[in-house]
Amino acid sequence: MANQTAGRRGQWLWAVLLGGALLIGAPPLAAQTVYRVVDEQGRVTFTDNPERGGEAVVLAPLPGVSSSPSAVSPPASQPSGKRSPGPPFMPYDRFTIAYPAHQARLNSATTAVEIALSPALRDDHQLRLRLNGEINQSAMHSDAFWVANLPAGVHQLQAELLDAQGRVRHQTPVVRFHVAP
Repeated sequence: MANQTAGRRGQWLWAVLLGGALLIGAPPLAAQTVYRVVDEQGRVTFTDNPERGGEAVVLAPLPGVSSSPSAVSPPASQPSGKRSPGPPFMPYDRFTIAYPAHQARLNSATTAVEIALSPALRDDHQLRLRLNGEINQSAMHSDAFWVANLPAGVHQLQAELLDAQGRVRHQTPVVRFHVAP
């Protein structure tokens, strides 16, 4: 048990160091080979050691998904095409709505919403909720929300992951649920 805990701490430490290097402006990882390794328990780690095996991964910034036209245009201080891509965006292995479940029937007009996110939400990222296509919850650094005053009927819920610049980088699949009258 102690060896397992120490092994997890070592993997966690490696992930924190890798993330820290990305945040402080280390040389871009896209210029290096990184290997994604999945152990017997399904845990994912990244390494620069090819002897550990795994799948070679090239990390590169992902294009943003914008919900507002102003977020698409480049800043006025930098001409289009000359912007720096910034640090690589590390995607999440899991990003889904854990509760309410898809096709759930709720007996209350108020419900908790829980987001399953792995690895944990980065300090510079936020989540927000869309209910029936409209922003329902402002972006927050939280994976749990409350939705209140839901009218009876079928509703659609989706979570969005925003980066440090407020750009939408990921969206969960839509969860449909029913609120009983």
